[in-house]
Amino acid sequence: MRFKSKQRIAAIQKLKDEDFDVVIIGAGITGAGIALQAAASGLRTAIIDMQDFAEGTSSRSTKLVHGGIRYLKTFDVDVVADTVSERARVQQVAPHIPRPSHMLMPLYDEPEATFTPMGAEIAMEIYDKLANVPDDSPYVHRLLSAEEAHDYLPMLDNEGLVGLAIYLDYQNNDARLTIENIKQAVSDDAVAVSHLKATAVVADGSEKRISVVDTFTKELFDIKGKVVVNAAGPWHDTITKFADETTSDAIRPTKGVHLVINQDRLPVPNTVYFDSGFHDGRMLFVIPRANKTYFGTTDTDYTGDYMHPKVEKADVDYLLTAINRRFPNAHITIDDVQASWAGLRPLISGVGDYNGNTAKKVASDESLHTLDEKLDQYFNHEIERQVVDEQLDHLTGFKKSTSSVSRGFQINVENGIVNVSGGKLTDYRLMASETMTALTKLLTDNFDKAVTPIDSTKYPVSGGHFNPNDVDGELAKYAEELEKHDVNEVKAMEIANLYGSNTPEIIAYIESGVSAPKLSVAETSMLHYAIDKEFVLRPIDYFLRRTNYLLFKSEDLARIEEPVIDEMAKVLDWSDETKQAMTAEYVHLRDEAQLKVLKEELN
Repeated sequence: MRFKSKQRIAAIQKLKDEDFDVVIIGAGITGAGIALQAAASGLRTAIIDMQDFAEGTSSRSTKLVHGGIRYLKTFDVDVVADTVSERARVQQVAPHIPRPSHMLMPLYDEPEATFTPMGAEIAMEIYDKLANVPDDSPYVHRLLSAEEAHDYLPMLDNEGLVGLAIYLDYQNNDARLTIENIKQAVSDDAVAVSHLKATAVVADGSEKRISVVDTFTKELFDIKGKVVVNAAGPWHDTITKFADETTSDAIRPTKGVHLVINQDRLPVPNTVYFDSGFHDGRMLFVIPRANKTYFGTTDTDYTGDYMHPKVEKADVDYLLTAINRRFPNAHITIDDVQASWAGLRPLISGVGDYNGNTAKKVASDESLHTLDEKLDQYFNHEIERQVVDEQLDHLTGFKKSTSSVSRGFQINVENGIVNVSGGKLTDYRLMASETMTALTKLLTDNFDKAVTPIDSTKYPVSGGHFNPNDVDGELAKYAEELEKHDVNEVKAMEIANLYGSNTPEIIAYIESGVSAPKLSVAETSMLHYAIDKEFVLRPIDYFLRRTNYLLFKSEDLARIEEPVIDEMAKVLDWSDETKQAMTAEYVHLRDEAQLKVLKEELN
């Protein structure tokens, strides 16, 4: 298979020739965040992945930077405090990606409901305090009655409906967040290469030698580094095994599935979040995006192929049944599904369904009220945090853990390897920051190398170099500049939202006037930018993870698929054989996302 991506060839040569301070295995959001902080702190940094960047878990999430209000029901105040704080920090460093929105939580009078109206009101009060939401914010929480809930969401099932909780949460583009972190790391001299599979990690004197295989060319070579970071997500245990570590079976992956339909089939004004209705402890999301609505997620233990989890009939049946139960007049069927995805959550084995309170003692409304009063006193500086923790100990019946694992992730250091496991996308910056603490200690103790980590709460990702306190205004300015170059208003806002402060680079491509056959100048410019600056090597990389065309703009695919692939073949100098293989892979993955085979079997 022939590839001539100039940036990839040059990057591989650097991996062969140079010694690195840190080599990160896994370029999902966790590895990407670590790479950004390491490179910005002056460390010679390499990051590799056996797939495309973000191809695993980090492009297959619910696409929220989610606060997790339901964790308050199990007294996981630290989990919620972390996530709502991190949510705000991520918006500051990546302002063009996470966007605040209202979360709508219908409340039903039914067995095992997560919240009663009173419980939801108290939980939202706690949630807003932890998130520091001002009283005059348009996103401050409110609770609607059943009648008001029906007016607000008329498609909802009215039977048993007792209210609607409304509070702040953030929508997100997971793959874009990952790629922007990697691009920033590369701008700070990190070396990033996809489709390099690590096969061994062995000691080489005081350093490490990482053996890799290029999954395209099958070339074998070694990378040398002082410290290795295992940020492989679901593949965490694979790395620890071939690195001959004693850590074992750290990960218990679960599969989550989402389905995408036209928004007119299920029009919701904001994200809706509700109990599944199956009394299985799961909650589901319905999320509007562009002119689509998507919903999920399932949450089932997974033992199949980690590289290629699939949407199965049982997943579709579960979601359609749940959706049609809560929205009984929608009558959504599999034929409405335009796209889908399945992803794995890399949960820490033996630590519960979300890596929080393993005892799962469920808070009563009275307990939440008591906790709310203590938090009020704490935030008013009337009591110390220790008093809040003592109250939590009393309410839960066990001493509150301060370990990272109780907060959703774990960092273990063994034989010069930093193993990062668990976690949520929302916590990626925090996980990276705590990984930097471990890296700093290893480099200081073992190599006498002084490191001064950056303040990552104030260090923007690529595309995020603009005023985060005026996102709409800043992006509107970028869109206006695009419109001056004959880009229509809709396309201009799409580009501004995708690229943020990198929009002027897209404009520079547009100014060149290059237009590929059957593509506009703007479409050609986006593609060339993705190839030159965003490590795109395959059609699926572009259609799924750099632009989300496959998920949320499927109506454009028939028009642009062939010209995009033709232009990629030209720019990357593909042989006929390579082009044929790339096209076949893309068509297979597109059809799979669109549930083509499953629809044929059922119709």
